Amino acid sequence: MSGNPTFDLRDKRVFVAGHRGMVGSAVLRRLAREDCAILTAGRAELDLRRQLEVEAWIKRNRPNAVFVCAATVGGILANDSRPVDFLYDNLLIEANLIRAAHEAGVAKLLFLGSSCIYPKLAPQPISEDMLLTAALEPTNQWYAVAKIAGIKLCEAYRRQHGADFISAIPANLYGPEDNFDLSTSHVVPALIRKTHEAKRTGAGTVEVWGSGKPRREFLHVDDLADALVFLMRHYSAERPINVGTGQDLTIAELAQQICRTVGFTGKLAFDASKPDGTPRKLLDVSALTGLGWRASTSLEAGLATSYDWFQRNVR
Repeated sequence: MSGNPTFDLRDKRVFVAGHRGMVGSAVLRRLAREDCAILTAGRAELDLRRQLEVEAWIKRNRPNAVFVCAATVGGILANDSRPVDFLYDNLLIEANLIRAAHEAGVAKLLFLGSSCIYPKLAPQPISEDMLLTAALEPTNQWYAVAKIAGIKLCEAYRRQHGADFISAIPANLYGPEDNFDLSTSHVVPALIRKTHEAKRTGAGTVEVWGSGKPRREFLHVDDLADALVFLMRHYSAERPINVGTGQDLTIAELAQQICRTVGFTGKLAFDASKPDGTPRKLLDVSALTGLGWRASTSLEAGLATSYDWFQRNVR
């Protein structure tokens, strides 16, 4: 690991896989400030689950760098009810992109993992060394297994072929372009939508899944995008690296902050019959801060941008 530049983005052809998702679109916004050519491919043009299509596209477009932001994603309900989609689709997407990048001579690749890859009861804050040391949280194990496989595949290409492929592990994400569908969304967009609807209809309460006691760390997606560009430049090592704020709060505290953001003055009703998931998930971000990067968006400011985007874009 080094604080000095290891890869210069200037005049490079940079492929952002998954550019229409929350993370991919944030990376596009961040890369717009760089002197590089940005490459994208929509689903109609390229199905990332099809090996031959991916190999042909990469070979034809010859990117110098790849951000692997594409994935099938969702919250607890989606993970628990669609395990095949979360395991099979993500295995295909990452394997196809990583292999094709190597075969085409891509100079650098960054694979995006997830904090759910860590053990359910990992010591807090969670260091990168905790990977594969204990059992996963059952409600999102399918997604976690796929992400672990992608991280290990990047490590394998480094060891066997000397490829400069790296992995980043973000905390829970939120922000513009988030998924606000209540059947598949994560906690922040789900609570924003529920609270907004309660305010609009004059409802007196908002239901929150679980006890409200689990603690979570939340990272604004634009901060993540800035960190990913930073890591593309400054990081080159086999070990995955955590990206977060280094701060957490309870789900109850999160819900209360969202109520303030939306302007909802009713009550919160916690449904303890719904799963809590991992009791606490706070990342140890000392490796990243040691390189010189820190998150800059407060939760209050970040939730405001998320709610503003929701109001302007979600019907």
